Amino acid sequence: MPEPVGAPVPAVTPERVLAALALLVPIVAMLWVSSYDKPDPEVGGMPFFYWYQLLWVPVSAVFTVAAYLLINKDEKARKAARKAARRTAEGDAR
Repeated sequence: MPEPVGAPVPAVTPERVLAALALLVPIVAMLWVSSYDKPDPEVGGMPFFYWYQLLWVPVSAVFTVAAYLLINKDEKARKAARKAARRTAEGDAR
């Protein structure tokens, strides 16, 4: 949807930056294999290598939900800004 005239809505907002970081954290954690490529400490007989990766499944879900909520908040703010700009533009036209 094109932005209305006179509605400066920045493309990069703090919410979008935080959402991107929230999505990057699990990716970086899993790609940095040397940080968890070891057998100790074991939990319930399971080597660290395996339980660490399994731990990241729910942690990644939490980060993904946080990113979703941040983007949702940003979209609501953008919608409100567009609506306010439309009202202002309509008021100026009268």
